[in-house]
Amino acid sequence: MTFDSRTNGILLHLTSLPSKYGIGTLGEESYKFVDFLYRSNVKIWQLLPIGVTSYGDSPYQSFSTKGLNYYFIDLDVLKEKGLLTQEEINEASLEDENKRKVNYAKQYHNRIPLLKKAFERFDKNNKDFERFVIQAKYSDFAFYMTLKSINDNRPWLEFQEEYRIYSQQLEEKIIKEHYHEYLFYVWTQYEFLNQFTKLKKYANDRGIKLMGDMPIYISLDSVDCYKHPELFQFDEDRRPIKVAGCPPDVFSPLGQLWGNPLYNYDYMKKDNYKWMHDRFDNILETFDILRIDHFRGFASYYTIPYQSPDARNGSWVEGPRFDLFKGYTDLPIVAEDLGFLTEDVKELLRNTNFPGMKILEFAYDGDDNNPFRPTNCDTNFIMYTGTHDNLPLYGYLSSLNDYELSRVKDAVRRDCLSLDVDYDDSSLIKLNETMCKLVYASKQICAILPLQDLLSMGNESRMNTPSTLSDNNWSFRFLPSDFKEETIEFIKKQNQRYNR
Repeated sequence: MTFDSRTNGILLHLTSLPSKYGIGTLGEESYKFVDFLYRSNVKIWQLLPIGVTSYGDSPYQSFSTKGLNYYFIDLDVLKEKGLLTQEEINEASLEDENKRKVNYAKQYHNRIPLLKKAFERFDKNNKDFERFVIQAKYSDFAFYMTLKSINDNRPWLEFQEEYRIYSQQLEEKIIKEHYHEYLFYVWTQYEFLNQFTKLKKYANDRGIKLMGDMPIYISLDSVDCYKHPELFQFDEDRRPIKVAGCPPDVFSPLGQLWGNPLYNYDYMKKDNYKWMHDRFDNILETFDILRIDHFRGFASYYTIPYQSPDARNGSWVEGPRFDLFKGYTDLPIVAEDLGFLTEDVKELLRNTNFPGMKILEFAYDGDDNNPFRPTNCDTNFIMYTGTHDNLPLYGYLSSLNDYELSRVKDAVRRDCLSLDVDYDDSSLIKLNETMCKLVYASKQICAILPLQDLLSMGNESRMNTPSTLSDNNWSFRFLPSDFKEETIEFIKKQNQRYNR
């Protein structure tokens, strides 16, 4: 059982925390946020994936299933260790003019040279670091990042011919000839984990669990695809045969073309899905709770021919289903079961007994039997106002026309009556607040709200618009002034009133 009693959480990714240096990190502001959660009686901090991001800066597209994002290494901590000076940090100019926005170009071009400067001063004969290097848990990531640097940071399909096909001999040669570069990337993982482990302990000591996130698919430009092509649906030239996405619907007439390579489950089954199980285990070693993204893809998944212009010419294929999750049903796992739900998805959710997800923004379409309404679904779910892919709740309400808004108000009023929630729709901000209360009051085992919704923020605070490439995606940041005392009191009051 993932949750043994009614509980609650807040969704906020590390990138969105305040910071002096352009992006949220594992430093002081993370600890302040834990204090904010503790004072609010919040029990779960949900984050997005923490891997090194690739194309589009999405945390769901990474160069490695294990590699950790060195952007989150706190520079002030490195300064305290004597590895950087304040002058060097200031000269890197990491902050965007708009302090509400991560400038990923600055992070990419300016932060990595700064980290390399810190690494030069790091004592590489440190016994703890030597043990970390020998353990080689992050060797694949470090090797691939080194190889990318040799190949002008191109994806492996565009590597020079001598590097295009992986071999053990090539890996040994690259590490030997470029050992300093390789060691730098190992060190980024070492430093990240040192900082993360301390933060996690600080949170756990205050009764707060950290929820991590595992993307179902991985980037084609990754060490996993490069080293283990047998795990994927590739042709003889190691190019994808079909790729991932979602079929067309009323919101997306062309469907969603994600482009990620698809798994060769027939091959994976031969060793009882070891590679996939290693992914589960790795995140559960790092976090207290694992959320699996696009869980429905393990029941059946949508396949699109490689290089199709859109997702219309696709088909559904049966996935590994419960076979993949044998031995994992008693672990703290959450299933993101959103999307086109067929009976096989519902059966998989029942068989695993993982909590699923319900989204309040999807609940009020005029259908009294809508399965997202908190009065219509079972308890073994997490009730959200919205996720990182949705409009912030206030932005959603602002986008409704008069008829739609009237319909939402009517349904919310009836649900509030059923769940003993004080109803107030005198303004959109009050309606936003009422709907947040409704999530806390819901009968579902866990309630999680994005911080944007608790602050009644508008569309400028949206984290991501699916199937788009935009500088606005994944870039929103909070300011220190957003963490108000009145917000703490509001959250604490709801948790007490509704026994969370």
